[in-house]
Amino acid sequence: MAKPDKEAAVAEIAESFRSSSATVVTQYTGLSVSQLSQLRRALGTNAKYRVAKNTLVKRAATDAGIEGLEDLFVGPTAIAFVEGEPVDAAKALRDFAKDNNALVIKGGYMDGKSLSVDEISKIADLDSREVLLAKAAGAFKAKLSQAAALFQAPASQVARLAAALEEKQRNAGTEAAEAPAES
Repeated sequence: MAKPDKEAAVAEIAESFRSSSATVVTQYTGLSVSQLSQLRRALGTNAKYRVAKNTLVKRAATDAGIEGLEDLFVGPTAIAFVEGEPVDAAKALRDFAKDNNALVIKGGYMDGKSLSVDEISKIADLDSREVLLAKAAGAFKAKLSQAAALFQAPASQVARLAAALEEKQRNAGTEAAEAPAES
């Protein structure tokens, strides 16, 4: 690779590091081209999976201010640059790695900190943003329903109390009319 090409590749990778919400570093030894294509499809549109030379990736990471990943750039390396929510990409990588032993997740980077394989697995175990929002909306709706019932309860209790008092007065009036007059 000529020097200008390397510089362009480093700049492109560095920009990918800067614009990503998370990155996952993998080793892909033994994966075929069709399997890599399948993995890219599984990652969807919010993640780019890029195979790159370790020397270029190390330089790009340094340029982007990414620290703590140097030990991961050994052997055949590919990086998933995640734009947006990292949960779906982490799930796709974890599930693909389960089905294809040739893909090894080495670690990652998110929110200014390097991630271990266990941390990436924990991210993959999380519900997606849409599911979490739906759960929150359901919880809010349930609480609002409880509040409405609570606010409605005193009014319905007053109505029942008024009906009971009216019934009691009617019964008292009826009993007084039916009672024999004392002479």
